[in-house]
Amino acid sequence: MSDISKSTAGVYAAEVEVEEYGLHAGALGPVETLAQSVSAMAPSTSASLTIPLVFALAGNATWFVYLLATGAILLVGFCVSRFAKLSASPGSLYTYTASTLPPLFGVTAAWALLLAYLGTGASVAGGALYYADLFSQQLFHATPPAIPCLAAVCVAAGMIAYRDIKLSAELMLWIEVVSVSLVVLVLLMLPFRIGFHVDMDQFRFKGVSFSSLGPALVLSIFSFAGFEAATTLGGEAREPLRTIPRAVIQCGVLAGVFFMMCSYAEVVGFRVETTRLSDSTSPLHMLAGKAGFSPLGVAIDFGAMVSMFACALACITAAARVLMRMAHGGILPARLERTNPRHKTPVAAILLCAALVLVGTASMAAFGFTGSEIYDLSGSLAVFGFLTIYALVAIALPFGRKAVGQHSQTVAAVSIFTALVMAMVAAFDIRSAADAAHSRIPFIYLAYIVAGLAWYGLRRKHAASIA
Repeated sequence: MSDISKSTAGVYAAEVEVEEYGLHAGALGPVETLAQSVSAMAPSTSASLTIPLVFALAGNATWFVYLLATGAILLVGFCVSRFAKLSASPGSLYTYTASTLPPLFGVTAAWALLLAYLGTGASVAGGALYYADLFSQQLFHATPPAIPCLAAVCVAAGMIAYRDIKLSAELMLWIEVVSVSLVVLVLLMLPFRIGFHVDMDQFRFKGVSFSSLGPALVLSIFSFAGFEAATTLGGEAREPLRTIPRAVIQCGVLAGVFFMMCSYAEVVGFRVETTRLSDSTSPLHMLAGKAGFSPLGVAIDFGAMVSMFACALACITAAARVLMRMAHGGILPARLERTNPRHKTPVAAILLCAALVLVGTASMAAFGFTGSEIYDLSGSLAVFGFLTIYALVAIALPFGRKAVGQHSQTVAAVSIFTALVMAMVAAFDIRSAADAAHSRIPFIYLAYIVAGLAWYGLRRKHAASIA
């Protein structure tokens, strides 16, 4: 009988299992595993592009919004890490949900997670195009062709992801270490030029419109999107049942501290500037000049652009493994499950993911969307995928733990609260649509999920007819 005819709702066996699926088992250490999650978030790009957008809504409460977002993400991290101690596979969050809840929820989780990673990959490819435009204007006073730039990002990311998971992880690690270090260096030097003082306006929330904090929270949540990407590595991480849960929590905590520090410092740094933080095209570049180290500003902008590439690489790597797990579960054709015998990477899935990101971003560019608009709109679509999978994992956790005799009322309560928080953020997201393009995104997402469920129904019907 075909795999597609089998229910995906089977619960965990009494013993935990690490599934390898022909991938390079144990290739990645704890730091490299953490790098997958950090790169999928691209923290330095949020410091440059997302924090100004949050400030436009939250003003002096920007740091507080990131505090709330950190709390929400750590709730999700709690649920994910508990599941990650039970099993490890390339399907990550999809596997957690599909192995515990009825098939309808498992399939929804699969398509939501796939869109989340592909949408984020498209978003950061747009971000890379934005910075390519910025540098080209500064150096050559010309605009580079959009589609070749996007093709370069997607093709290079796909080739590296295909070549070697260890090479991919190490490259992402060094890109993010250098990029984040430059940002932190500027923020640490800034007080020496503007003076050491506490900005009480930020702690008193001066001039803050609390009705805008909901939409601001949605934007800040996107800064964390992908923090759980280490779970897609499954058996490729050494001691995955220990390494992956630790990486998820570490990533959430470190990112939260970094984003709050950046938010506070950027608001202080722009306090006496004629340009508002929300209107700045490169806030950290300006702050580097204010700190007396303008060359660092150029380096930070370049680091942000390279970080966008690292994030695209991380998202293609993660999405390919989700595709691979979906194929293993019968949702997609079996050829996507195959791995290259030499490199031990899912070559067909990687090529498809890179192609989908390229086609999506190139189509938007062909219709006149700029790099920043691709970053914004693709990211807004990806958020719905992340919120869906985060909520489903939270709902599934008590059932998964009960199946292995680890039921806890405390865990169940945290899980329910986490799902409610994700639903609340989704409601804020829908209500915060400020223009026609953003208001269509929830309907596009819903149509995508319905199409995915219909595809699953057709494949199951076909499998039943030939069984």
